[in-house]
Amino acid sequence: MTLRTPDDTVPRRPLSARLSTPQVWGIVLLAPYMLVFLAFVVYPVCYGLWLARHPASYVALYHDPIFARAAINTLIFLVIGINFKMVVALFLSGFFIQERSWIKWLSVLFILPWAVPSIPTILSVRFMFNPEWGMVNQLIFKLTGEDGPNWLNDPTVALTMAIGMHIWKSLPFWTLILMTGRLAIPGDLFEAAAVDGATWWQKFRFITWPSVRTLYLTCTLLSMIWTLGDFNSVYLLTGGGPADLTHVLSTLGIRYLRLDQLSLAMASIVCALPFVVPLMYFMMKRLSR
Repeated sequence: MTLRTPDDTVPRRPLSARLSTPQVWGIVLLAPYMLVFLAFVVYPVCYGLWLARHPASYVALYHDPIFARAAINTLIFLVIGINFKMVVALFLSGFFIQERSWIKWLSVLFILPWAVPSIPTILSVRFMFNPEWGMVNQLIFKLTGEDGPNWLNDPTVALTMAIGMHIWKSLPFWTLILMTGRLAIPGDLFEAAAVDGATWWQKFRFITWPSVRTLYLTCTLLSMIWTLGDFNSVYLLTGGGPADLTHVLSTLGIRYLRLDQLSLAMASIVCALPFVVPLMYFMMKRLSR
């Protein structure tokens, strides 16, 4: 004989009856976002991982010298571009918080590179450095009477220009973020330091930097993630050339797609995950404190 507990004899209420009205509306409003997220984020990522599942693709990448060069270029892009950009943004944030009218007007001009879309901005720079009819070479010819160099024909110069383009395009955004951190520092601290005779460096070292250090490190981690996915700065300016020597991991996949090598394209993108996943982990761990 089977004994039944009181819980077995009482029928359970349906899920809709156990949820409150705010919870039901929360599910209803969240459902479209979850559908879009599954369709345009989860599915493409899983499909890309499925395409890159073959070990032979990674063996082919290992023996491709262009992939090795792209990995080195990516590392150079990250080390130089991020550190230089964030250090300059940190000091420019101190310049633009000054309460002067001309600085406010200058800040409007400073933010334009970030506000303007990337495609026309980067293409205009590429046209300016065109060796035949670019504005830069025409100016060199008028001043010296000699033809200017083919700027994008040198891999070192081309990659340097791509890094400079990335810094110029994203510098205003990080400057604004660090400005908000500086504005949150109480002004009484700086007034007390000025009374004690502290220099601007001492104020920065003992007041500003301890206050914005966490924000600076968080911005640096987030900038590294975004820089890894920066496609426009390299592809629109150099196209990966000359001779595919300025590719980074974010543009190398397009090269393989143009060669109808889909598995290699997905594998090259998957190779960037060892860079992205640890950065996302440390960023989320820092933000959760």
